[in-house]
Amino acid sequence: MKHTIFPGLLALALGAGLVAANPLRAEELAPEYRTAIQKGLEWVAKQQHRDGHWEANGGQYPSAMTALAGMVLLMEGSTLREGKYCNHIRRAVDWLTERSQRNGLLANPNNAVEAGRYMYGHGFATLFLAQVYGEEEDNDRRRKLEDILTRAVDFIGKAQSSRGGWYYTSAADGHDQDEGSVTITQMQALRAAKNAGIVVPKSIIDRALKYLENSTTEGGGVIYSLSQAGGRAMGGGQPALTAAAVACGFNAGQYHSPLAKRWLQFCQAHVPIGNVHRFNHDEYTQYYYAQALYMLGDDGYARLFPDSRESERLTWGKYRKVMFDHLVRTQGADGSWNGGYIGQIFATTAYLTILQLDNGTLPIYQR
Repeated sequence: MKHTIFPGLLALALGAGLVAANPLRAEELAPEYRTAIQKGLEWVAKQQHRDGHWEANGGQYPSAMTALAGMVLLMEGSTLREGKYCNHIRRAVDWLTERSQRNGLLANPNNAVEAGRYMYGHGFATLFLAQVYGEEEDNDRRRKLEDILTRAVDFIGKAQSSRGGWYYTSAADGHDQDEGSVTITQMQALRAAKNAGIVVPKSIIDRALKYLENSTTEGGGVIYSLSQAGGRAMGGGQPALTAAAVACGFNAGQYHSPLAKRWLQFCQAHVPIGNVHRFNHDEYTQYYYAQALYMLGDDGYARLFPDSRESERLTWGKYRKVMFDHLVRTQGADGSWNGGYIGQIFATTAYLTILQLDNGTLPIYQR
């Protein structure tokens, strides 16, 4: 079932001029891809704990993993009300909302595995609940979600560092630092909340976009942090963070900006799609790079770079063929994918996100 398309997002996409006319429908995917998705979703569903949450290796990132797992079940077409995984989704929503703090934080700072990096959980939880909010029909639950999301956005605003980025913990808690991946997580969460109708101050987004601009090297790559290692002068551009910046920029409607084009070209040079292999943070990199290329579609690159040759153009179709074949080959017999130190839940949800982008079910991922 296709989820609600919020008018603001649809208008933004249409105005951007990058929308592909006829996206591939999920039912048109090759049988081996559909089988991989079904196996993966079944594995994810079985990993849910009885109280409704998921977690990474060693109990890490419970809020973030719960949100990411809930997202891939939503992408399948299940909702809070119906579908194969509706009960799993509702239990995940309940688990996250029950842990909403009075200050708006969607994570448990007293949990030892989250205390030093609760902004990850908060960002992904906000992203997930923003997708759910548009589907909730029960008035009481909808009002509760609206209040939770409003306070969650306020928490993100107060957590923003003086440089415009975000860190593992809040600037309001005295940690006025920044880190690229946490920053991207908050920016995508804010975009999702705004799409859902939650008020997001423009000043927060503007400062965050400026942060990404300041974090971009002359070569077009995004560095790890402005507040560490001497900032841009000492940091080299990182493909993973740059891929995330492209997706985030497209989410924010920055399709034709010179900065987004530089990021895209940096990724084109540093994230090969014709020869997929393991490299640092590859699940994370592909999770965001796929989102960017999906929104780019098959004609977007030519619009951004009209003088480019057809053979050098990035397209969703080219990426999809190579990446989907790679994912079928590397999927475990149980339906999961092995990942880095974070573990199978993160790797499997990242790859299921990629495989299901063509479903077009979630507002945050729609063209």
